[in-house]
Formats: sequence, structure tokens, C-alpha cells
Amino acid sequence: MRKFVILGGGYGGLAMIQGLISSNHLPHDIELVLVDRMPFQGIKTEYYALAAGTATDFDLRIQFPNHNQLTKRYGEVTSIDLENKLVHMEQDEPIKYDYLVIALGCTDRYHGIPGAEQFTNSIQTFSGTRKTYQRLNDIKPYGQVHIIGGGLSGVETAAELRESRPDLNITILDRGSRVLSAFPSPVSAYVEQWFRDHDVMTRSHISVSRVEEGIVYNGDEPIQTDVTVWTGGIQPVKVVQDLNVPKDPGGRILLNSYSQIPDYPEVYVVGDCASIPFAPSAQAAGAQAEQVAEVLHALWRGDTPKLHKIRLKGTLGSLGSKAGFGLMGKTSVKGRVPRLLKSGVLWLSRRHFG
Repeated sequence: MRKFVILGGGYGGLAMIQGLISSNHLPHDIELVLVDRMPFQGIKTEYYALAAGTATDFDLRIQFPNHNQLTKRYGEVTSIDLENKLVHMEQDEPIKYDYLVIALGCTDRYHGIPGAEQFTNSIQTFSGTRKTYQRLNDIKPYGQVHIIGGGLSGVETAAELRESRPDLNITILDRGSRVLSAFPSPVSAYVEQWFRDHDVMTRSHISVSRVEEGIVYNGDEPIQTDVTVWTGGIQPVKVVQDLNVPKDPGGRILLNSYSQIPDYPEVYVVGDCASIPFAPSAQAAGAQAEQVAEVLHALWRGDTPKLHKIRLKGTLGSLGSKAGFGLMGKTSVKGRVPRLLKSGVLWLSRRHFG
């Protein structure tokens, strides 16, 4: 049997498995091995709701599929030996592979800011988000919460926390001139107005110089805080950071057109660890994984893979349970409709339809 190991059961890893097993053309001598630290996929795009307390842990789990050629291994990946085709595990024997997919996702990027990792709270992993939920929901009434980063995650976290805890003082600290700088300015203006209407503060042109217990420093200005949530940047996980292969300035692995590492064509990289022409997102990871599955089916048939162009459908964000925003192609959407659309996408994801 040829062993096909998939590291990570997130959006990219799960789409990869579904793409390989759904067509009924998986070669009989291929054993798929899914490696993940947990026995389910966490719906990472909704971790902000878990942190705020408006969604439960159980709400955000998707069970992995079952298939007679799929084996599941649970544990922590510590390193990848590309030369010897081995995946090293924290408390288990190394896993030998013939093919490998690296879909391990991302972690926070702290930009070298002293104290940022130690004194802020994360929403990048299930376990980290559980701890953030505990901290946020233990704050006494009228406490101060600061969210560093005014991108999609920061905005959704602030809005959801406002719905969950109307008593708290919530402030977004952003280095740019407006929140959601990746979106058109009318979307930012709509979100800023929603924040004003719901008593969420936003401060722009903030330069976080260091973080201490209970204090965020904007240059030399101390900002008192009870809890600080970090949404100020991401990077590939440490296992990928440690790989000695060519990478782009963001630390993502450079690939050929088939999403292979050029010097190791048996290794594919999908999602947040891959240098692709899209911002890291669940949608991009899933779409790229589907393309890689098609490449593999073609190679196993002995054909030359035909690459379809990856087209993303757009980005949706929520402002609590009743309002939202988004960008569909070049069209901005604001109000109740994008919130309903996002709820629909989530419903489909939970049922493996999207």
C-alpha cells in the first residue's frame, strides 16, 4: 500500500479528503492517513463566537468522514523530515509517507512585539479560544477589553462580544487609518457606524510597542486593559517555519503550479502554509485542496493534470446576529442579507456541503 498522509483536518485537509474519496476513483493501493490533534474539525471562521460566548464548543465541531481507505491518527506533529519522508509526532512513532499534504494552518504573528504573546489572548486554535472565552466572560461588569487588529477577525470578535456582554467597554486598536482596510471604504464606513451605534470604540494609527499585564502601550502611551485579544496578524505554524525550503516574505512555502514543493514533488501544501495568490482564508484553502485532489487523480490515471482557475466567491463577515457585511466579487454588501448568507454557508459547512 502507498501511504498518503494528510497533516491537518481543517478546511484544506478536509476538502482534500473529500476530493479524493468522493469520485470513487481512489486507487485501491492508496491508504489515506489523516493526522490531527483533535478528533474533529473546528470551524475556525466562527471561533470569534466561541470566544464571545455566543456559540458553544459543540456547535463548532465537524466530524471527520469515514471511508474504508481512511485511517485517522490523533496527536501533535513536531517536525517533518522531507529527505526521509517521515512525520515526527510528539508522543507516537514517526509516520512514513509516500505522499504528503501539509495543511496545518496558521498561528498568530506577533511582529516581535515584547509581551504580545505572553499577555494577549488568541483565537487561532480551539484550545486557545476556549481560554480566551474564559478570560472574556470572567471580566467584571464595566471592564475594559482591547482587541488588537481591525481586520475581519477583530471586527467580528468585537461585534459578537458586544452582543454577548453589553456591559463591557470594548475598543479595537488598529494600526491603519480605518478598520477592514482590505475592504472598500464604504464597507469600513458601514462597520464604523455600526460600532458607533453599539458603543464599540475604534482607535486608528495605533502602534503597539509592547504589552504588559493589564497594559497595552501605544508607543509610550499606556492603555489600561482587563483583557487583550490578539488579531494582529498570522503566519504558518512552527512546523512549517522550521522547514528548510524556499518561502515567500510571509513565511509561506513556494510551490509549483501543481501545489507541490518543487524539490519534493511528493509533498503538496494547501491553505495558510501555501504561497498562493490569495489572502489566507477557509475558502481559499478549500478551493486549492479541491484543485490538488484533481491533480492527484489525473497523475494516478497517468494523465497530464488540467488546472482549472480558482475563483473565490467572496468574503462575508458578521456584526452580531442581525447585521453583516461582505465583498462578492467587486460588489460590497451590507446589512441583514450578508448576515443571512453567512449563516447559510455555516449551515452547509456543518453538513459537508460547502
